Amino acid sequence: MTADYHLHSSFSGDSEAPSEGMVRSGISRGLSLLCFTEHYDPDYPYPEISMELNVPAYFSEIRKLEKQYREQIEIRFGAELGIQPHLGDLLHSWIRQHSEKGCAFDFLIGSTHLVDRLDPYYPDFWTSRSQEEAIRRFLDITLENIRAFDGFDVYGHLDYIVRYVPEGERRFSYSSYAEQTDAILRLLIQKGKGIEINTGGFKAGLSQPNPCRDVIRRYRELGGEIITMGSDAHTPEYVGYRFEDAKEVLRSCGFRYFTVFRERKPEFIPL
Repeated sequence: MTADYHLHSSFSGDSEAPSEGMVRSGISRGLSLLCFTEHYDPDYPYPEISMELNVPAYFSEIRKLEKQYREQIEIRFGAELGIQPHLGDLLHSWIRQHSEKGCAFDFLIGSTHLVDRLDPYYPDFWTSRSQEEAIRRFLDITLENIRAFDGFDVYGHLDYIVRYVPEGERRFSYSSYAEQTDAILRLLIQKGKGIEINTGGFKAGLSQPNPCRDVIRRYRELGGEIITMGSDAHTPEYVGYRFEDAKEVLRSCGFRYFTVFRERKPEFIPL
């Protein structure tokens, strides 16, 4: 498990980590491939944090690091797109415009970070709804997002919301939300999209990655084949975090390989 496909540096509004520090951390951990996936969340409603992305500066930094460290590690250029149901046309246009300008992405994650313009990360999200209501609405919005925009390669941390449950059991019960979860997984498979196994769940104090083992197993049972590995690291010490545990999860769910992307095309790597 030597490729980390979910990383953030200071080009993301929620990280202050120098991108070179992330690269050095990956090298020190024996990784052979890193794909940076800086945040782009247009129409993000919290003014204290910017989720815009300076793509030309970011692209230039990645190319510089590729050249500087090419004898030690491979580096690829990606982004994590915060999807909302009304953003489909904007996101398609954003990707096309940067490709035409010579900043073509190797890999794109689609993610649900907002539910009705509220982020579960913030306490105000939880003030007017129960945990079950919140999770059901999160899943509804995720399905709407995928219907509105499918210009990504994998969908990120499908049960992201459980990281921030303020009280009660902080885990995702597939059996409690099977119908909604299956609808999401079937649509992703129908569109030829993958999911990720995101070890940021462990970092958040969960007993499992995001999504949990049952969701990963169900994706495989339904015929899903594309799955990337990502630490969701925002600081150097979490690059490649608990990838051996993630490898065991993948094997137990029926996978014999994981996926990397180059120029938006999947490549399958044996476990």
